[in-house]
Amino acid sequence: MDAIAVGELRVVRGGAVVLPELSCTVAAGAVTGLLGPSGSGKSTLIRAIVGVQQVAGGRIDVLGSPAGSPQLRARVGYMTQAPSVYDDLTVRENLRFFARVLDARSETVERALERVSLTEFADRVVARLSGGQRARVSLATALLGEPELLVLDEPTVGLDPVLRADLWELFHTLAEAGTTLLVSSHVMDEADRCDSLLLLREGRLLAAATPAELRERTGAPQLDEAFLRLIRGEEAVT
Repeated sequence: MDAIAVGELRVVRGGAVVLPELSCTVAAGAVTGLLGPSGSGKSTLIRAIVGVQQVAGGRIDVLGSPAGSPQLRARVGYMTQAPSVYDDLTVRENLRFFARVLDARSETVERALERVSLTEFADRVVARLSGGQRARVSLATALLGEPELLVLDEPTVGLDPVLRADLWELFHTLAEAGTTLLVSSHVMDEADRCDSLLLLREGRLLAAATPAELRERTGAPQLDEAFLRLIRGEEAVT
């Protein structure tokens, strides 16, 4: 079953075609990695999926409804690439505010703090946090409504290796409980942490496969080399 189905999606920004009739799917209850170099169209695709990107054509179905439908607001959690929190509030105050906006239960605030390892910083003003800590606050807000689908744009950027590993463990724990995750990254060493992969380059889907399938089809032992072989061969793997 697919949680997301994208068909012939076309996005034009500033007169330039960013996504030329892109089609792909994201399986329900799994961690799907959206990978590609900067400028490949990852963030544009994510914005279209959550319904905040104007599109020129095509369709996107999310959890059985058109992307951006009002009924999806409580079912989809979205973490932007830049932290979307208030600098003059504490971590806990931010989460309490967004919990009220989402009509989420009050106990989800402490649960979200614990999940992203921010309990000890809960009463610190966000402006005094590091970049990585601010990113974790944004992730915590995305977890507040206990969404069915989590769409995360570069959630591990700026984090130390230990915390990155902890977050990926959390992502898989959420997936095992039934949550669907779409996680973008430009770091190929994170590809092996995903159940399946969507590889983009210049707005085009180069591959939609599991890490093992990519290795087998390209003959490359490492996924970064597999990606390079796809680029050089300019052949799509589906």
